[in-house]
Formats: sequence, C-alpha cells, structure tokens
Amino acid sequence: MEKRLFFTFLVTIVILFAEVTGGILSNSLALLSDAGHVFTDAMAIGLSMLAARVGRRPSDGKATFGYQRFGLLAALVNGLSLIGIAAFIFIESYARFLHPPAVGLNVMLPVAVGGLVGNIVMVLILGHNHENLNMKSAWLHVLGDTLSSIGVIIAGVVVFLTGWQYADPVAGVIIGIIIIWGGIRVSREALSIFLEMTPQGFDPEAIAGKISALPGVLGIHDVHIWSPAHNNVAFSAHVWVHDQRLSELEGIRKRIEEMLGDLEINHTMLQFECAECATNGLYCRANDKPD
Repeated sequence: MEKRLFFTFLVTIVILFAEVTGGILSNSLALLSDAGHVFTDAMAIGLSMLAARVGRRPSDGKATFGYQRFGLLAALVNGLSLIGIAAFIFIESYARFLHPPAVGLNVMLPVAVGGLVGNIVMVLILGHNHENLNMKSAWLHVLGDTLSSIGVIIAGVVVFLTGWQYADPVAGVIIGIIIIWGGIRVSREALSIFLEMTPQGFDPEAIAGKISALPGVLGIHDVHIWSPAHNNVAFSAHVWVHDQRLSELEGIRKRIEEMLGDLEINHTMLQFECAECATNGLYCRANDKPD
C-alpha cells in the first residue's frame, strides 16, 4: 500500500507543476482549479503515506485498539481539504462569470491532456477496491482530479469551437461539485467512526432480538455497536442468563459469537449476569447518574 501511494505521489507532483505553469500562462480557471485539486491530492497522498505507516504499528499500552485511527484522521483531513478547495473554486468561478477572461487554448489543452494521462496512471496504481478508508480517500482525490481533467479538456474544446468563454468557469463549477461530493462522502464516513456511531447496515435492536432468542438467554441490555476503524466492527453487551457455573456458559458464548461472526462483527465483548439489571435498558445510559 505504501509503495503504491509513493509512486502516486511522484506522479502528482509532476502534474501539479505542469498544471500550475499552464494555468498561469493560459489564464484558465478550469486548469488552475484542477491544479488546486492536484495540490490537495499531493497533501492527501502524503498524509495517507504517513498514516499507513503509523497504522501498521501493533496495539500497545497507549493504543489498546491499535493505531488504525490515524488512517481515519488522514481520511477526515483529506475529505475536509476537498470541501475547502471546492469552496475556493466556486468563489473564483463566480468572479469569472462576471468578467470572463480570454483563455490561451494552445497552452491549456496540451497541459490538460497531459494531466489526464497522469491521473489515469495514478488511478491504475491505486486501484479501486479499498477496504481501508485512508486509501479510499486518496483514491477519491485522484478520481476526482481525473474527472476534473476531462472537464478542463471539454471546456477547452468548447471555447475553441464556439468562442464561448463562459465554458471555462462552467467547467470550474462542475469540477467543484465533483470535488465537494467526494469530500463530503469521505468526511461523513470518517466522522461517523470517530463519533462511534452505529456502523451502516447494522441494526442493534434486530441483533439484540436474535441474541435474546437463543436458548439459555433470558435478556440482553447495554448493547454497543461501533467501529474502532474502517471495516472493523465491535460489539459489547450484558447478557442475562440463569445462575450457573462459568464453564456452563461456554455454549451460550460460542453461539452468540458465531451469530455475530456471521454478521461480520469481529470483536466481541460479552458480560454475563444472573440477575436482572436495575436499569435494564437495551442501550447504556451513561448520563443517568444520581446527583
């Protein structure tokens, strides 16, 4: 993963230099907008490389769940950077709608085509199937920039064929929309994990109902489902059973863990109780404490 990110980073730096130079010489907002996105690509990929290296560290006393959330932090920063660059593009596009400048197509189009080729190379290096949200955020940066390059080329062709200078800021707006969509998507997913929200696709009440229906289980409460990291789901609960020896609970524990394993919950913490809890709610109420 780190090697793929490193080679992608090198290609990004080359594209960035070419597009900034070409955008200034041609006075093209679409090309400069794409260069701005490439700049965030470089930062995102560099941050992803750092996070990937830190995330490989094993669990220890300082991080008992491991260091995987450094990758989530990188994904969140990358997502927010996409939103920020999109906002800048919208502002600059508005100014150019009011006063559209002339665009130097002889510089804009060759640079845009070269950028598209470089972006396609980066997409192929990173691949598209990502179990890691950190890699996914870097890939979305590159994919968004590939689509942006296509938009720049289309804008250049329209200006060349029709002379309609508004095609350049229109392309800038479209690029901004593509960028902000990816940024919101990644940021929302990373933030959901940081806030320990229930992972998408998991219904706590339905899972609790299945556990309660198992033989030997009288009830379940204080249910928690969260993700320590992307695609890593954890589950904890208090399980009410008949008064019995610990060795006799082994069958119940295995049945619960097998059921949760079928749901792709790979980290389970169960606390067995032989008396009904005073606050026997399905979910923990940590704030319900006496004054």
